[in-house]
Amino acid sequence: MSGLGKTMKHMRHFMAELELEEEEFEFYGKFTGKIRLNALNNRSDKSDGKLILVTAITPTRAGEGKTLTSIGLGQGLNHIGKNVMITLREPSLGPVFGMKGGATGAGKSELLPMERINLHFNGDMHAVTTAHNLLAAMVDNHLHQGNDLGIDLTRPVWNRTLDMNERALRNVVLGLGGFPNGIPRESNFIITAASEIMAILALAESRSDLKRRLGNMIIGYSRKDEPIKASDLRAERALAVVLNEAIMPNLVQTTEHVPVLVHAGPFANIAHGTNSVIANRLALKFADYVVTEAGFGADLGAEKFFDIVGKNTGLQPDAVVLVATVRALKWHGGATYEDLTIENIEALKKGVVNLKKHLENLTTFGANVVVAINQFEDDTADEIAWIQDWCNDRGVSCVAHTAFRDGGSGVAKLAEAVADAAEKPSEIMPLYSDDLTAEEKITTIAQKIYGADGIYLETKAEKELARFKQMGYGHLPICIAKTQSSLSDQKNKLGAPTGWTLTVTDVRLSAGAEFLVPVCGNMMLMPGLPKHPAAMDVDVDESGDITGLF
Repeated sequence: MSGLGKTMKHMRHFMAELELEEEEFEFYGKFTGKIRLNALNNRSDKSDGKLILVTAITPTRAGEGKTLTSIGLGQGLNHIGKNVMITLREPSLGPVFGMKGGATGAGKSELLPMERINLHFNGDMHAVTTAHNLLAAMVDNHLHQGNDLGIDLTRPVWNRTLDMNERALRNVVLGLGGFPNGIPRESNFIITAASEIMAILALAESRSDLKRRLGNMIIGYSRKDEPIKASDLRAERALAVVLNEAIMPNLVQTTEHVPVLVHAGPFANIAHGTNSVIANRLALKFADYVVTEAGFGADLGAEKFFDIVGKNTGLQPDAVVLVATVRALKWHGGATYEDLTIENIEALKKGVVNLKKHLENLTTFGANVVVAINQFEDDTADEIAWIQDWCNDRGVSCVAHTAFRDGGSGVAKLAEAVADAAEKPSEIMPLYSDDLTAEEKITTIAQKIYGADGIYLETKAEKELARFKQMGYGHLPICIAKTQSSLSDQKNKLGAPTGWTLTVTDVRLSAGAEFLVPVCGNMMLMPGLPKHPAAMDVDVDESGDITGLF
C-alpha cells in the first residue's frame, strides 16, 4: 500500500508482464526498481511501438494537469485494450517543496509510490547533484594544486548545484579563509535540474555516450580563450561511476497498474525538458503505445523535443496531445484567478488565442494533434462545448477527460481519438536547418514559435555567441531558456503577444549536451521559494505516513 492507501503490485508482476529476466532488473524494494541497459540490447531486433507526445498550452497558476493527462491517457489506452507504457521525468525537490508541489499526477491518475517518486527517488537526483559537485571539487583542487591547465580565474564557468529552490545561493564567493581553503573567487549555484549533467543523462544513448558527453563539458577557459573540458581533468570516468545507477530508468506503476518509466528531470524552461532517450527507447520495445510528455507549454518542451531530441535520435511522435483547460483559457482571456471557477464564455473567446497559437506551431512541425481538455468539476457544459466547437470548426479533434475523478475510464474517448490519430502518423519536420547561423536559428524560433517580431542580442550575449562560434560550436541546435508563463520573454504577457522583440541577455554553451542556450529576459537558473511554499503544508506521522505532498 502507498501512504494514500492505494494498492500497488509487486515489481515481479511487471517483470513477468514485460518479460524481463532477472539479470535485466535491479530491485529497489518491492514497488520500484531499475531496468538494466542490457534489456535494450537484448531487444534490438524487436519493432518499436507508437510514440505519443503530450504537451500543453502556456501554463498558469491554476495548473493544466499535463502530467495528470499523460498518466490518465496511458490508463485510458490500457482501458480500451491497448498495450501501453508511460515515460515521464523525475520530480525535482525544488518545485516539490516550492510553488508547484509534486509531479506524479493526482486522484485516480497518479504514479505510485507517489511519496518515494517525489522525494529521494532511487537516488538519481542526488547522483546528478553529486556528479556535478564532484567535478566542481576537481576543478577547485586543480586550481589549488597549481592550475597546470591555465584556467582563467576571472572567467569561471563550472558552478555548483543543489536540488532545492534557494535564491541566496544564486551568487556566492568561494575559497575565503586563506590558501588552505582554495582560490577566492565568485561563483554561483544552479538547481540540479538545470545542470548540464542532467541534460546529458537524459540525452545519453549508452554508458560510453554518457562518458563522451561528460568529457566534452566545458569547465573553464584558458587565458588564450581556449575551452578547457572535463576530459582535460580526466574527470569523465569518475562522473560516469557516480551516475552508474542513475543512467538506468526507474520502473513504477500508475493507480491502475500501468507500467511507467520515470527517468531524468531536465526543466523545459532551462534545458530541453524531456525524460531520457534510453527510457523512451526501452518503452518502445515493451509496448505498442508509449505516452511521454514534454515540459511546460508546447513553445518550450515540444519545440525542443522536435528540434533537439527527435532530430538527433529519430524519436519523433506519431501523434501529439495538446492539453488545455477551461481555467487556463479564461486566465489568458483576462479573468482573475479568483473568478476562474465562474462561467465566462467571453474570457474563453479572448483566451483561445493561446490555444490557437500552440496549434499553429504544432501543425507547422507537421504534428498530428488532438486537443485534450482536462475537465475540472466547476467547468460548465457550455464552456467545454464552446472549446470543442472552436476546435471542430478548424478540423481538430478535441476531447474532454476526467482522469482525476475517473482514472482510465474517464480518458477512454480521448484514448480512442489518440489511437486513431497515431494510425496516420505525424511527419515531423524540424523548424530550422543545420546550416543556419545561431542568430538565424534563434530568430526562427522567436518569430515562428513565440510570435516575436525579431530578436535583440544584448552586448554580453553577442560577445558570448561570437566566442562560441569562433570555437567551432556555432552549428549546435538552440535550447532557449525563457519564462514558461508566456509565449513571450515576459511572464505577465498572456494570450498570444504580438509586436514585441525577444531579448537575449546571455548565451551559454552546453558542449556535452550539444546545444547552445540563449538566456532570454529575466531568467533564473536557481529558483526561489514563494511566500507560502508547499514545504509548509507537508508532515509525517509516527508510522512514517506522509501527508500534504501533492
